[in-house]
Amino acid sequence: MPMPTEPESGSLTSRNPSQFFLNLSRNLLLAYQSFGVVYGGLSTSPLYVYRSVFVGNLPEFENPDIIFGAFSLIFWTLTLIPLLKYAFIALSADDNGEGGTIALYSLLCRHAKFSLLPNQQAADEELSSYKYGPSHPLSPSPLKRFVEKHKNLRTSLLIVVLLGASMVICDGVITPAISVMSAVSGLRVQGVGLELTHGAIVLLACVILIGLFALQHFGTQRVAIVFAPIVILWLILIFGTGLYNIMYWNPKIVYALSPHYIIKFFRETGSAGWLSLGGVLLSITGTEAMFADLGHFTAFSIRLAFAAIIYPCLVIQYMGQAAYLSKNISSIPDSFYKSIPEPVFWPAFVIATLASVVGSQAIISATFSIVKQCHALGCFPRVKIVHTSKHMFGQIYIPEINWILMILTLLTAIGFQDTTLIGNAYGLACMTVMFITTFLIALVIAFVWQKNVICATFFLVTFWFIEGIYLSAAITKVPQGGWVTLILAFIFMVIMYIWHYGTRKKYNHDLHNKVSLKWLLGLGPSLGIVRVPGIGLIYSELATGVPSIFTHFVTNLPAFHNVLVFVCVKNVPVPFVLPEERFLIGRICPRPYRMYRCIVRYGYKDIQRDDGNFENQLIQSIAEFIQMEAVEPQFSSSENTSFDGRMAVISTRSNATLIVSDQLDSTGSIQSSKSLMLQRLRSEYDDENPQIRRRQVRFQLPQSGPTMDGAVREELLQLIQAKEAGVAYIMGHSYVKARRSSSYLKKLVIDIGYSFLRKNCRGPAVALHIPHISLIEVGMIYYV
Repeated sequence: MPMPTEPESGSLTSRNPSQFFLNLSRNLLLAYQSFGVVYGGLSTSPLYVYRSVFVGNLPEFENPDIIFGAFSLIFWTLTLIPLLKYAFIALSADDNGEGGTIALYSLLCRHAKFSLLPNQQAADEELSSYKYGPSHPLSPSPLKRFVEKHKNLRTSLLIVVLLGASMVICDGVITPAISVMSAVSGLRVQGVGLELTHGAIVLLACVILIGLFALQHFGTQRVAIVFAPIVILWLILIFGTGLYNIMYWNPKIVYALSPHYIIKFFRETGSAGWLSLGGVLLSITGTEAMFADLGHFTAFSIRLAFAAIIYPCLVIQYMGQAAYLSKNISSIPDSFYKSIPEPVFWPAFVIATLASVVGSQAIISATFSIVKQCHALGCFPRVKIVHTSKHMFGQIYIPEINWILMILTLLTAIGFQDTTLIGNAYGLACMTVMFITTFLIALVIAFVWQKNVICATFFLVTFWFIEGIYLSAAITKVPQGGWVTLILAFIFMVIMYIWHYGTRKKYNHDLHNKVSLKWLLGLGPSLGIVRVPGIGLIYSELATGVPSIFTHFVTNLPAFHNVLVFVCVKNVPVPFVLPEERFLIGRICPRPYRMYRCIVRYGYKDIQRDDGNFENQLIQSIAEFIQMEAVEPQFSSSENTSFDGRMAVISTRSNATLIVSDQLDSTGSIQSSKSLMLQRLRSEYDDENPQIRRRQVRFQLPQSGPTMDGAVREELLQLIQAKEAGVAYIMGHSYVKARRSSSYLKKLVIDIGYSFLRKNCRGPAVALHIPHISLIEVGMIYYV
C-alpha cells in the first residue's frame, strides 16, 4: 500500500496542465488500489444483509411492501453515513493524512493537554508533522480549559478511545467469520448440484479461516496486486446481477428510493421494524475502513472510488435483491445466491469466496495496525512487530495477535454456526466504532479546527441521532450474539487500560525519584568509581533527568563505562517522525563527565526497524552534537547552567563530523580493540542470528578541513575509542508493586493484572531489538 508523500495531495486544482494530469493519474491509481484494501468488507455486505434484516425479526411481515421499505432503509443508510458523514466530512478530519480512532485522539492530545502520560517536551512541538490547524490559533475555549483541568474527564476520554480500539479488534475477530461463512453458504442452496450439510459448510469455512491466518506471516505484499482485481470483478458481478434482477423481476423497485417507503415500513412493522435495524446496519459494516486506511491513500482517491464505483454498485445490488425478493418471498434466507442467475452461479460463488477472503485480510491488517498504534501510545503490552515488506508501507505482522484472532474467530464460527447471530455481534461492534468516531470528530471540529461550538454540537447531535437509532437496535441483539462483542471488547479494553495505568504509575515513580544533578556533580567526573573503556547505553523511559536505577550502578558496581548515554525511546503523538528529526541529543553533566542523553522519537505509525545501524547512527549523532555545541551560541553558556534539557535535533543523514569506513583485517573481520575471544564470541552470535547482524564500521576524524578545537577533538577521539572498545546495553529489569497502603483495587490492578501482563508480554530488550550478547539487566522493585 503506497504512502502519500504529503498529507493530502488529492487536490486537482493546478495552473500547470501537466501537474493537473499527473495528480489526476496518481489519484486514479490510488483509487484503483483502494478497492482491494479499503472496500473488501463493505462490498461483501450484500451476502448477508437481507437475511439478517428479515430472519428472526420480521417473520410476519414478509411481503413486497416491507421488502421495498427494507431497501429504502438500506439506501438512505448508505447515503447518510458512508457517503455524507465519511466521504465528505470524516475524511477531512485527518492527522497529517492519517485517519482512525487513534489518529483523532493523537490529534486532540497535540492541541489540548488531554494525554495522561507526562512525557511531552517542548522540542516535540517543533516536529514537522506536529503543527496542524489554523495558522493563527485562537484563545483556548472554556470547554477546552475545563477538560484539561479535570483529570477524570481526560481519563474518560481515554477509556472511550480504548473502547473504540477494542471494537476494531472485535471486528478483526468477527469479520472473517461472517464473511467466509456467508460466502461458502452458497453450497447449500438447492439446485446447484452440490448440497452440503450445515456441519460441512462450517467445517469448510474453518479450513479457509485457518489457511487465511496461517498465511499472514508472509505479509500481503505478494498477493496485494490481485486484491483490487478480485474486488473489481466482485463489483462488476453484483452490479450486473443487480441490474438484471431489477429489469427481469420488478422494475418498480426504483420507487423505493423515496423515503415514503421507510415511513410505510415502520407504520406496518412497529417495534419489529425497529429491531430489524440491527440487520440494516450491516449494509455499512466496513465503512470505518474508509477513514482508518486514509494514510495509505488520499482523501480524494477514496472519495472518488466510493462515490463513482462502490456506492452505485451497492445500491444497484441491494435494489436488485429487493426486486427478486418481492417476487420470491421464500428465498429470503439465501437471498443473494438465489438471486444469482443459474448460468453464473459457480463463477459468482468463486468470486464471492475470494472477495470475502480479501475483506477478511483487510480487517486483519487493520487490527495489526490498531494494536501497534495502541502500543505506541502506551496502551498495549509489548508484542513482536514484524515489517513484512521493504517496498510497501504499513505492512506489518504481529504473531501473538494473529493466533489470538484465529482462535477467537474459529470459536465464533463454530460456536454460533449462524451468520444471523454473528451479524448481531458484528453490527454492534461496527456501530459502536462509528458512534465513537462521531464524538471524536466533533471534538476535532471544536478544539483543532477551532470552529464554533454550535457547529460541533450540530454535527454531533445530527449523526448521534441517526447512529443512536441503529445502535439502540443493535444493543437489543446482545442476548442473540451481541454479548460476544461486549465480552471481547471488555477484555481487550481492561488489558489496555491496566497496561496504560501501570505504565503511567511507573513513569511517575521515575519522574519523582530522579537522581539529583547536584549529587552527580558532587561525585566528580569519575563518579567515584573506575571508568573503563567502552560505551554504556542506559535505557530509560524518562525523557528528562537521570533515572533512580542509575544509583544502583554507581553504588554497587566497582567500574563503569567511560562514555555513558541515557537512551529514551519515546513515542510522540504524531503519525510519523522524519529520520532527520528522530534523534534528540544533549549533555547531562559538564564535558569531563562524558555523559549524554539521546531521545529517539517515533510516531504512532512508525515501524522500529532493526537495521543493525542504531549504534553507528548514535555515535554519529553524538559527534555532531559535540561539534555543534562548540560553535552554536545557545550551547556556549557557562558551566553553572543546568545541562539537563539543553538538547538539539541531530540529522543522521547529514553527519560530516566523522569519517565512516568498513576496514577489514586479514581474517575478513572488522578491526577492533576487543580481544580475540570477544571477537570470536561476537562472530558466533552474529552467525546464529543473521536477522539482527550489526553493521561493523570504524570511525575516524577527518585529517583535513576546518581547524577543530583541542577539547572537542579530544572528546571525539575518546568517543571513537570507546566505540571500538565495545557497546553495552544496560536496562532495568523492573518489578512493579503497589504500596502497602494502597487500596485493594489498586493492588489487584498492579500486583495481579499489570504484573501478569509484564511477565507474559515481550521483554523490552526484544521490543527494542537489543542484541542479547551485549545486554546487562539490573533488577529493581518499584513501589507505586
